[in-house]
Amino acid sequence: MAKENQTLPEFLLLGFSDLRALQGPLFWVVFLAYLATFLGNSMIILLTQTSPALNSPMYFFLRHLSVVELIYTTNIVPRTLVDLASPYPRAISFQGCAAQMYIFIVLGISECCLLTAMAYDRYAAICRPLHYSTLMNWQVCVAMVGTSWFMGIITATTHSSLIFTLPFPSHPIIPHFLCDILPVLRLASAGKHRSEISVMAATVILIMIPFSLIVTSYARILGTILAMASTHSRHKVFSTCSSHLLVVFLFFGTASITYIQPRAGSSVTMDRILSLFYTVITPMLNPIIYTLRNKEIRNLDQAQKDGLSLPHNVCVIYWEDSIARRDSNSWEQNHLTVSSFTCPVPAMTGFVDQNTYA
Repeated sequence: MAKENQTLPEFLLLGFSDLRALQGPLFWVVFLAYLATFLGNSMIILLTQTSPALNSPMYFFLRHLSVVELIYTTNIVPRTLVDLASPYPRAISFQGCAAQMYIFIVLGISECCLLTAMAYDRYAAICRPLHYSTLMNWQVCVAMVGTSWFMGIITATTHSSLIFTLPFPSHPIIPHFLCDILPVLRLASAGKHRSEISVMAATVILIMIPFSLIVTSYARILGTILAMASTHSRHKVFSTCSSHLLVVFLFFGTASITYIQPRAGSSVTMDRILSLFYTVITPMLNPIIYTLRNKEIRNLDQAQKDGLSLPHNVCVIYWEDSIARRDSNSWEQNHLTVSSFTCPVPAMTGFVDQNTYA
């Protein structure tokens, strides 16, 4: 590490101290958003962990996504709230800044990969339902989640090592409310241009590759949906993907604007607002989107209230506009519109009592 860094005790985070009039309102917005994020993601973790009805790959990925969101916001928001309560910029140690950035990168890249895994799960469920149990078995799901965390750790280690071995000036002021990649990198007093190019190239690649895989998955899904004869069936299938699509749009949209926009076209205030959106608002919206748009979670809550049993040998198949009873072990349909919680093929939704169609 450079000698300048050895004598540098701390960075100074500007936060929103230059926007005094906004600090009070922003404090309450951030606080309430964090509270909603904590409660919403905790609820999803609890439901997907304890309910056999939600024991499927999509909810396995959703549980890990909620864990990522909880750690992600906890890494940033408590510090931001303390800064918003102070009228002056507050210091953060060199080691504290490096640790915050490391965790931030690990979780950001892990979320990219998890969203990609969830898109592939939808592709397998809708486009290849007869092979779903093979394509998305337990070992594959665990490997996907493990790879997501591994990619995050590798990226964070590389970026942090590259950035925090550069020399910094004696009193660096970070024009941000967190130790983000570009604001810290641009404070380096030497070697920052080459490092910025390397870091930005790696970041763009790590954003665009998962996004391209997601687009490819949904292109295949769209082809399958358009091939369906019934408008009702197309609507049912698309509704199983809408929650994930909206989350992908929010996450990759704000990340792309923040990290891919030209430096000349960026402003300190706009960068902070965008960062506030994807670090505070998006994690709050994710559980809301999944619980409001997802029938499985809503039906689970209703079934628990009504005391309905959730049998393992009965499936309700919505094929075109008719309902037929099928044994979960004999599967002849090529495409299913929705997925059952209790059936091995996850393209169906619905709880049904075993005596309903007896």
